[in-house]
Amino acid sequence: MAPEMAPEIQVSRETFEPYALLLQREGVERGLIGPREGERIWERHIYNCLPLATLIPEGARVVDIGSGAGLPGIVLALARPDISVLLLEPLERRCAFLREVIDHLALPNVTLERKKALDYLGKFDVVTARAVAPMNRLLAWSWHLLAPGGRILAMKGDRAEEELAQSPLSRYQGASGEICEAILPTGGCKVISIAKAG
Repeated sequence: MAPEMAPEIQVSRETFEPYALLLQREGVERGLIGPREGERIWERHIYNCLPLATLIPEGARVVDIGSGAGLPGIVLALARPDISVLLLEPLERRCAFLREVIDHLALPNVTLERKKALDYLGKFDVVTARAVAPMNRLLAWSWHLLAPGGRILAMKGDRAEEELAQSPLSRYQGASGEICEAILPTGGCKVISIAKAG
């Protein structure tokens, strides 16, 4: 999926400042992110997730599975007001935080469901995930959520190539995979992209 498919991305620090403050305060206090992560919110979390927004087509329906503290789902919704984002999170304490974030930031393009991806019924253009599970499990949990022509965009680190090579794509009709490097002036990220034929 070519980055030029996305409209202009909101990259100004002001766009994300209120969310960053919530992560640094309530996120740390409630144990949603580690105590040392408060100092690294921008580089390690917000700026790490932001380039993913360049891989999402205009007007896409996105589901972020295992949303946790809202990474990358909230960042994507802030960067891309043209998309709709459903946050799927099974744990109530995380959902409570996410509800507060959605209300505090007044995000009209974000909804929240307390469910596991495997138990949710719906079709989306894009499934996103960050630090949720190895690719084989991620595929099993989320393939049914993809509309024809949709993509799973899984944020991965240095082992992305190895994880893609070990992914059981042959089990999923019409599946094809590639590694995408999404880059913005704020930084970049490595993404496993699994497409569903459509």
